[in-house]
Amino acid sequence: MTIKEYVAARKAEFKDVVSKMEKVPCIGIVQLNEDPASNAYVKGKLKDAAELGIKADLMKLPIDTSEKDLLSFIDGLNKDDVHDGFIVQMPLPKQIDEEKVKLAVDPKKDVDGFHPLSSLFPCTPKGIMSYLKYENVPLVGKNAVVIGRSNIVGKPMARMLLAESCNVTVVHSKTSNEDLARYIENADIIVVAIGKPGFLDNRFKYKESAVIVDVGISRDETGLHGDAIPGLPVANQTPVPGGVGLLTRLALYENLLEIVSKK
Repeated sequence: MTIKEYVAARKAEFKDVVSKMEKVPCIGIVQLNEDPASNAYVKGKLKDAAELGIKADLMKLPIDTSEKDLLSFIDGLNKDDVHDGFIVQMPLPKQIDEEKVKLAVDPKKDVDGFHPLSSLFPCTPKGIMSYLKYENVPLVGKNAVVIGRSNIVGKPMARMLLAESCNVTVVHSKTSNEDLARYIENADIIVVAIGKPGFLDNRFKYKESAVIVDVGISRDETGLHGDAIPGLPVANQTPVPGGVGLLTRLALYENLLEIVSKK
């Protein structure tokens, strides 16, 4: 099953759950940028909400909003009875500390799963793991390599894979080329999330049975590109576009429904 087919099937499940709720769930989306990628992502989130029967409230603030004013705005969202959960769309303007913003969101409303006290996982690794399980990708005892150690993708992805009894290796910019090649050659699952177009290419050897999950997405004059070149000699490789981005958006609403179910 392709990712698009999988997402469509899960959306149908979510829509059925929402239709039986007494109160329509409401998500808030706070945006302080005009970044093209963010605009496209927000547009996708609004489209998803409409399909699922969920109310989505897009709140665009001026790009010159101060950190103090944004934190005050977030405090208001934490306390209101309108929004079941909300996100602050990244990236933020340079005058605002992203870490302060992540910590300011009430964990009970943290749909992104970024707060250290949140009971939810960040959307990208959560979406990836749900898809791997749906596709019955073997996990127990398998070698998983996570390329990248960000707090949003790399680290939580490694934790989730470890929780499924994978043998997990996290590689990064300080990993030697020799070690990197060796880890990749022996990997059953490779998750790459570094934002370097075509980083995974034919200079590496891969298991024919391997699964590559391409989280990276970069844009240039020729279009969108992932961290892996298309068509690598593996059993399954997620596409860019139309891959992990769809899984991330799906997991956002899965997180929202989890928040609502706990009320």
